[in-house]
Amino acid sequence: MIIELGHFALILALMVALVQSTLPLWGAHRGDARLMALAEPAAMIQLVLVAASFGVLTWAFVASDFSLAVVVSNSHTEKPLLYKISGVWGNHEGSLLLWVLILAVYGAAVAVWGGNLPMRLKARVLSVQGMIGVAFLLFMLLTSNPFWRLAAPPLDGQDLNPLLQDPGLAFHPPFLYLGYVGLSMAFSFAVAALIEGRVDAAWGRWVRPWTLAAWVFLTIGIALGSWWAYYELGWGGFWFWDPVENASFMPWLLAAALLHSAIVVEKRESLKAWTILLAIMAFGFSLIGTFIVRSGVITSVHAFANDPERGVFILMILGVFTGGALVLFALRAGVMEAKGIFAVVSRESALVANNILLAVSAFVVFIGTIWPLIAELLLGRTLSVGEPFFNAAFTPFVVGLALILPPGAMLAWKRGTIARSFRALVPALLLALSLGALAFAMQTNQTALGPIGLALGAWVLFGAMTDIWARTGREGIGARFARLARLPRADWGKAVAHGGLGITIFAVSAMLAWKIEDIRVVQVGESFPLGTYEVRLDDVRDVEGPNYLSTMAFMTVMRDGVVVAELTPEKRVYPVAGMPTTEAGIDYGFLRDVYLVLGDRQQSGGWAVRSYIEPFANWLWGGCILMALGGLLSLSDRRYRVAAGARKAPVVAGVPAE
Repeated sequence: MIIELGHFALILALMVALVQSTLPLWGAHRGDARLMALAEPAAMIQLVLVAASFGVLTWAFVASDFSLAVVVSNSHTEKPLLYKISGVWGNHEGSLLLWVLILAVYGAAVAVWGGNLPMRLKARVLSVQGMIGVAFLLFMLLTSNPFWRLAAPPLDGQDLNPLLQDPGLAFHPPFLYLGYVGLSMAFSFAVAALIEGRVDAAWGRWVRPWTLAAWVFLTIGIALGSWWAYYELGWGGFWFWDPVENASFMPWLLAAALLHSAIVVEKRESLKAWTILLAIMAFGFSLIGTFIVRSGVITSVHAFANDPERGVFILMILGVFTGGALVLFALRAGVMEAKGIFAVVSRESALVANNILLAVSAFVVFIGTIWPLIAELLLGRTLSVGEPFFNAAFTPFVVGLALILPPGAMLAWKRGTIARSFRALVPALLLALSLGALAFAMQTNQTALGPIGLALGAWVLFGAMTDIWARTGREGIGARFARLARLPRADWGKAVAHGGLGITIFAVSAMLAWKIEDIRVVQVGESFPLGTYEVRLDDVRDVEGPNYLSTMAFMTVMRDGVVVAELTPEKRVYPVAGMPTTEAGIDYGFLRDVYLVLGDRQQSGGWAVRSYIEPFANWLWGGCILMALGGLLSLSDRRYRVAAGARKAPVVAGVPAE
C-alpha cells in the first residue's frame, strides 16, 4: 500500500506543478494578485508531495521490497545500509526522482526566501520552475516510473553496480544534481525577466546567489567524482575527459561565466543580453548532460541508462525549454539595452574577457565530446576523441584565464589603468616567476609543464592575496590587518575561490608533469624501486568482504630502510553482480601520494603491479575545497540576502511596469 501512496504522490505533484506553471503566470499577465499568490503554496505543496514519494522509494530500498523492479535491479539483502540508501539514486529512475525533488526544493526556497522579490517576477519565476517540473514529472511517470511493480517478485535483488558501492560516489550524484538543477533557477529568472521585459541591476542582484549556490554544489560534485575516479578505478588518474565528466564540467564553466557576467549587470547594467544568454545556455548544458547520461548515445562508466526512447523525450524537453527561451530572447532583444559605458581597460572589459574564455572553452569541450557521435552519423566513421585533444585544446584557455585574473580583479570599474593594476602586483609576479624558475632548475629532463603550472598557479594565488590586501587601504600595518577582519565576506570569498583555482592549476600541472609510473611483475617477497622509495610485496591472500570476495596484496613502502606505509591494494569480485573492481592502496601525503595497484597473477607465479608517485595530489582536492569554500563565504554575505530595491521600468511590448 505504501508503494502506491508514493506513486499517487507523484501524480498529485504533477497536477500541482500544472497549477503552478499556469495560473500564477496568467495572474502576473493580468495583474491578479490572488492568482499570483498561488505560486508560493503550490511550490511548497509540490515539494511535500515529491519528498513523500522519494521517502517511500527510500523505504523500499532499505526494506528490500523486491516487488519493485528498480529495487530488484539495484539492491540486495546483503548490501550495507549506506549502499541500500545510495542505491535509491544509483539508477535511472531513482536518480530522476532525486532530480525532481531538488527542483522542488529550489522552487520552495524561492517561495520561502524570495520575500523581497517583486510579486510579478516571483510568480513568473515559480511558474517557469513549475513548467520544468511538469516536463520531468511527465518524463518520469510515462517512461521511467520508479514504482513499477513486478508480477512475480524474486527472493533477492541483482545488487547495485559495484563501482557505485563507495562512499565517495554515494554523495557525488546528490551534489551534482544540486548544481545541475540549481542552474534551473538562473534559467527561470532569465525567462521571467524576458517575459516581464525588465533586466536591470536588481535582477542581477537576485540571480547571483542562486547561480553561486549551483556553482558551489557543482564544484563539490565534480571534485567528489574526480576523487572517486582517482582512488576507486585504479588507473592513477583524476580526470579522463569522459563524456559524462565533460557533461558536468561544461555547465560549471558556463555557471562561472554567468557569475562574473551578473556582477557587471548589477554594478554597471551592462552585458544584459550576454548574461541572459549564459543563464539559458548553462541550464541548457545541464539538460544536455542529462541527455548524455540517460540516452545511451555515448557509452560511459557513469551512464545510468541505455534507452534511445528516453533520450528522445529528453531531447524534446531540451528543445522546448532551451529553444523556447532562445526564441523569447530574440523577441525581447530591445529590453536588454546596455546602460553602463566602460573603457577598453576596465574591470568590465576584464570580466568580458573572462566570460569569453570560459564560454569558448565550454564550447571546445562540447565539440570534443560530441564529435565521435557526429562523425559516426554524418561521416560513417568511428572516431575517438581522448585526453590529448582535450589537453591541447583546453589548456590555452586556462593559461589565458590565469594570466588575466589577478590584474583584471584589481582594475577599476568603468575606466582603469594597466600600469596601476600591475604596480601592486609586481611582488606577486616576481614571486611566481621565481618559483617557476626554481622548479625548472631543480627538475632534470622533464617537461616545462610543471614549472609553468607552478608559476601560473602562484600568480593566481598571490594575485588573490594582493587583491584582498589592497582593499585594506593605505594606513599602517596594524590598521590594515584590523580592516582585513572587517572586509565583506564576498570579498573574502572571491579571494579564497581565486586562490583555490591557483592551487588547482598548480596541482593539475604537477600531477601531469612530475608523476612517476612503474609497471612490472613482482614475486611475493620481492622488492622494487619507486622514485626515492622501495616497495616490497609481502603476501597475497584471498579475503571475504561483506558482499564481495577479494584478492588482497600486503605491500610495504620503505624509504632509506624505514617503513613509510603498509598498503593493501586488492581486486574484488562481487558474486551477485558478477563484476570485478580494483581498489588501489594509497598512502596519502602532503607533497605526494604513493599509489599501488594489484593486477592479475602471471604464469610465472608473480603478480602484475602498477605503482605511481602522485605529486601534490591532495593539493588538487584542497584547491577544489577552497573554491567551494570561497563560494560559500560569498553566499553568506548579507548583501546576497538583501535584494536590491525594485526599480521602475517603462512599459515594454505591452507588459505593464510594476
